[in-house]
Amino acid sequence: MSKTLFDKVWDSHVIKKINNGPDVLFIDRHMVHEVTSPVAFLGLKKRNIKVLFPEKTFATADHNTPTRNQHLPVKDYLSSKQLEALEKNAQYHGISYWGLGHEKNGIVHVIGPEHGITLPGATIVCGDSHTSTHGAFGAIAFGIGTSEVEMVLSTQCIMQPKPKKMRININGKLNDSVTPKDVALFIISKLSTSGATGYFVEYSGKVFSEMSMEGRMTVCNLSIEMGARGGMIAPDNKTFDYIKGREFAPQNGEWDEVMKYWKTLKSDDDADFDKEYDFDGTKIEPMITYGTNPGMGIAINSGIPYSNQHGGNIETFQKSLDYMNYSQGDKILGKKIDFVFLGSCTNGRIEDFRAFTNIVKGRKKSPNVTAWLVPGSHRVEKAIKEEGLLNILNQSGFELREPGCSACLAMNDDKIPTGKYAVSTSNRNFEGRQGPGSRTLLASPIVAAAAAITGKVTDPRDL
Repeated sequence: MSKTLFDKVWDSHVIKKINNGPDVLFIDRHMVHEVTSPVAFLGLKKRNIKVLFPEKTFATADHNTPTRNQHLPVKDYLSSKQLEALEKNAQYHGISYWGLGHEKNGIVHVIGPEHGITLPGATIVCGDSHTSTHGAFGAIAFGIGTSEVEMVLSTQCIMQPKPKKMRININGKLNDSVTPKDVALFIISKLSTSGATGYFVEYSGKVFSEMSMEGRMTVCNLSIEMGARGGMIAPDNKTFDYIKGREFAPQNGEWDEVMKYWKTLKSDDDADFDKEYDFDGTKIEPMITYGTNPGMGIAINSGIPYSNQHGGNIETFQKSLDYMNYSQGDKILGKKIDFVFLGSCTNGRIEDFRAFTNIVKGRKKSPNVTAWLVPGSHRVEKAIKEEGLLNILNQSGFELREPGCSACLAMNDDKIPTGKYAVSTSNRNFEGRQGPGSRTLLASPIVAAAAAITGKVTDPRDL
């Protein structure tokens, strides 16, 4: 039978099918961080069992780590205890642990690909919804809950109903200043935040085949924001070139063997999808959100829709605008900005910093804007310095922070104050997501850069 890419990977990992129930799925890679793991490890302790395959488990500190003075003790009591617990649990169970100060430390969904932990055809889970990022490599990757973290630690398996299959095709050449982040926000604006609920999405077409691996990671990262269980892109030569030679990737003769399998990882020409969408890439413009969910996005040079154009719940729509202190029909261009955040597992990679730097080079940061530039890992931080980007950023009035999730979810000191507006390259703009009462506008690194220079929402094409 003809199969989709998703079918091929999923079916090859099913250990047991339960009649009228979920599949028992083997997990190749389990990523662990300090927030969702303590209770899971406690469950193992209570049952007096150890991690079954510690070599398939990788732990890092990222969610609530400070992005300044990481060499000092963490001030926040809860954060400190969570970090301490992860370190002790990793040591006890023989798990690779990359804590604060470790050269491999960084955001879990940044370091996985960096070190070759993320591989085509693999199943990957983590107690974090944006695990979908790893699908950029042709992997099935999804977030899991705390009880499921315990299940995977103890059995290397998980029980999951098989999702339905969706394919999103985008062809045509992207216009200037349109980035992978814009492509993802465009899709979510069309499908809504629930439009892919119950589905695993495959992204297909010229737009995705021409994207860099880092761009593909951004798109797959945001799959969860339209309700999908995850997203994936068929591996190709870009994928293989990115992986080859990385620490945890197959080496030497083993590489040749896995390549035979990896090259089969694509949907068959006559494979069936439960739902399919086609979009024209030439119609996508730089995007920005105006509300309190990622689906409330528009082209940066257009206006906030009126309630009769919105298509969703009118009461919720108006509540969102009230929170943002915006009105129906408002133009987003020119809106005042207080903060800019460059970072997160969505846009904290070296390509994102290159794009941001390219816009600010030779210009000065607005004195009215506080900018937090947070690399996704120490490897990204090192590249920023080695490529000379840091010098350019410093000359333009920007400072670089240390790696971590930072203002994406405000679990550390990086919180946007109440009532302030932030152009953020992260993934969620929910009420209070970046700090109690904070107002978030999601955008690409170059839209963020333009806002940081001008102090207002600015079309990067004007710069």
